[in-house]
Amino acid sequence: MSDQSNDFQSQGEYQESGSGVTMLLVGLAAGALIALLFAPKTGKQMRKTLRRSYEDAREMVEDFGDQAGDWMDKGSEWADTAKSKVSPLSKKFRR
Repeated sequence: MSDQSNDFQSQGEYQESGSGVTMLLVGLAAGALIALLFAPKTGKQMRKTLRRSYEDAREMVEDFGDQAGDWMDKGSEWADTAKSKVSPLSKKFRR
C-alpha cells in the first residue's frame, strides 16, 4: 500500500515540476515580448524583428514535432522487435 502511495506522490511531484517549467517558459516569452516592444526601434524594424522571431519559433516547433514523430517511430520499431523476440519464447513455455 505504501509503495502505491509513493508512486502517486512521485508522479504528482513530476507534474508540478512540469507545470513550473511551463510557467517559466511562458514568463520568459512574455518578458522577451515586452522587451522587444519597449526597445527603441521604429515600427518597421519592430515588425520585421517580430516576424523573424515568430518564424523562428514556428520552425522550432515544427522541428520538435518531426523529432517527436521520429521518436515514436523508433519506439514502435523497438516494441515490434521485442515482441517478435518474446513471442517464440512465450509459445515455447505455453506447451
